[in-house]
Amino acid sequence: MSMTLKQRLLNFLSQGLKFGTVGALGFVVDFTVFNLLRTTVLDSADVHAGPIYAKIISTVLAILVNWLGNRHWTFRKNRQNHTAREGLEFLAVSLVGMGIGIGCLWFSHYVLGYTSVLADNIAGNVVGLFLGSVFRFTLYRYWVFAPSRSGASASVAHADTRSGAIALAAAPER
Repeated sequence: MSMTLKQRLLNFLSQGLKFGTVGALGFVVDFTVFNLLRTTVLDSADVHAGPIYAKIISTVLAILVNWLGNRHWTFRKNRQNHTAREGLEFLAVSLVGMGIGIGCLWFSHYVLGYTSVLADNIAGNVVGLFLGSVFRFTLYRYWVFAPSRSGASASVAHADTRSGAIALAAAPER
């Protein structure tokens, strides 16, 4: 017996809320580090590409926080047995997501000429974050942490065929 539409929707919403919570923590790390660097050692008055370097550094730190949170909480039921491969795939998706945010920042800062700290934050931490988050959630859910790729998928499928959706919901968490 397969999951009902209601169960799938609830699962999707649950993962979305957890992803958002983990993302909020990553955002705090990203935002704080970016602004500390952007207004001190990587100020654009002193370092021409300072905002870009600051965004790269802050995003890499946020990626680490997000991987740990998503691996151990959001998608914990779907973790792969191959942690290194999962980590590399997560990093690849995250780097493309970072590229989306940096692209928005670059376009705003260097093409449109909006160079204030506020404009840099809107471009990188609002527009870029939104677009990058949609991209990342989609690929994390359907590729990196896809149930068909997890170490638990065989036992969940077995429980599903024997006992139905109740056993699926009660499957032991990793």
